[in-house]
Amino acid sequence: MKKLINDPRRVVTESLAGFGMAHHDLVRVHFDPDFVVRREPARNKVGLVSGGGSGHEPLHSGYVGSGMLDAAVPGAVFTSPTPDQILPAITAADSGAGVLLIVKNYTGDILNFETAAELAQVEGINVATVVVNDDVAVEDSLYTAGRRGVAGTVLMERIAGGAAERGGSLEQVAAVAERVNANVRSMGVALAPCTVPHAGEPSFTLADNEIELGVGIHGEPGRHRMPMADADSITDQLLDPVLTDLGVASGEPVLLFVNGMGGTPLSELYIVYRRAAEQLAQRGIRVQRSLVGNYITALDMQGASITVLRLDEELTELWDSPVLTPAMRWGM
Repeated sequence: MKKLINDPRRVVTESLAGFGMAHHDLVRVHFDPDFVVRREPARNKVGLVSGGGSGHEPLHSGYVGSGMLDAAVPGAVFTSPTPDQILPAITAADSGAGVLLIVKNYTGDILNFETAAELAQVEGINVATVVVNDDVAVEDSLYTAGRRGVAGTVLMERIAGGAAERGGSLEQVAAVAERVNANVRSMGVALAPCTVPHAGEPSFTLADNEIELGVGIHGEPGRHRMPMADADSITDQLLDPVLTDLGVASGEPVLLFVNGMGGTPLSELYIVYRRAAEQLAQRGIRVQRSLVGNYITALDMQGASITVLRLDEELTELWDSPVLTPAMRWGM
């Protein structure tokens, strides 16, 4: 294993320290317990909090800022944050209008965010929760009951963040987040595994000529392993189940999101995007907005995911609204 680290046990701490230094104009990093908040807390708006295991950067800390999250809670690598981290993040995000928790559907995340929400409500904070479960690859996995929450999380944080920024109530912002969840689907592929720093070896094995179709963002098994194929064939096998499950009709507008898992060059992601966009055009589906890049990763995993979000006028307007975070910014 060759990584730019010091002590494997301090990877998250040292990475957070560097993140805070690099983006001190936008965020503050709190240690012991670890969480990230906006540099200038927002006032009189619904607070948005999300989090999960580290190793998926820029998710979630990279999306703290105007138009997205008010706080993010990073756990150890591929490990849920604990309630004693999440509760102070909720408190920091609360400005009196309530707090929405955006939680990926993994058992540890669900349990720990639920516990923190209950503790926050005891303290008088109004809390609502939306669970992201956009992965069409498997119905149940090693880490979930039901579908996993993956790249759709990024889109939910952006759109719900826009709804909170424009002054929506907690119920209104939660309803927007739920609408995103109902209209977004994703599926990923791994070409090669990732290496967790403290383990020092790949998290799973793939033969040189194998890929894992439908892989999870922690390396969980997907639908099946298959021989390596060309980019167009792989793209089709990711996109078809997404469109079938979502039921997008000809003429409908969508956001097409091609995400890298951390070890795939941007040039390859654009090859995937090209094929996906062509396939959507052939079906009469309008790509109204797009996103390409490494936005929710799995450390150094080689691979990609495709996400399709069905848009309407309000969701498009919220997506386009100003955002200023370390990892996503426009319109400011």
